[in-house]
Amino acid sequence: MPRTSTSPSDRSAGILLFRRRSGRLEVLLVHPGGPIWASKDLGAWSVPKGLCEEGEDLLDAAKREFEEETGGRAEGTFVPLTAVRQPSGKIVHAFALRGEFDPRTLRSNTFTMEWPPRSGMRTSFPEVDGCAWMPIAVAKRKILAGQVPLIDELVRKLARRGPRAKRGKPGAD
Repeated sequence: MPRTSTSPSDRSAGILLFRRRSGRLEVLLVHPGGPIWASKDLGAWSVPKGLCEEGEDLLDAAKREFEEETGGRAEGTFVPLTAVRQPSGKIVHAFALRGEFDPRTLRSNTFTMEWPPRSGMRTSFPEVDGCAWMPIAVAKRKILAGQVPLIDELVRKLARRGPRAKRGKPGAD
């Protein structure tokens, strides 16, 4: 099981969904919503993840966050990945899961923030404004730099296990 940090406010949990298409490994990444991220692409995408609540099990938090950010359910055999520390100090705990998700069915929760800045107006934005399946080379360019080790570890683990990991069913409602 990935290690935990001392405070729930400095740890996140998520699901690194993967599949094989035409013999090529792909991962599902999400693009953060809101005006700050709107024009960013390279180095902006992420594993669907979010903050762990006080006392919450890491896998339960990862499943909850996947559902909140994508609208899909993560089910199947989860493979814990080594936690990574982001430049902000936040620790990301991720679980790899083989499965399918149709990006056209994306349904994200929302957040509010003051926008435009110093306007006093609060505006609602989707937490995730897009998701996409990406081959590994593309995903490593688009994901936040601090999360690249999660993809690298997934690739290593799959190479050791072979191509037949058990299939999960996120989004299969």
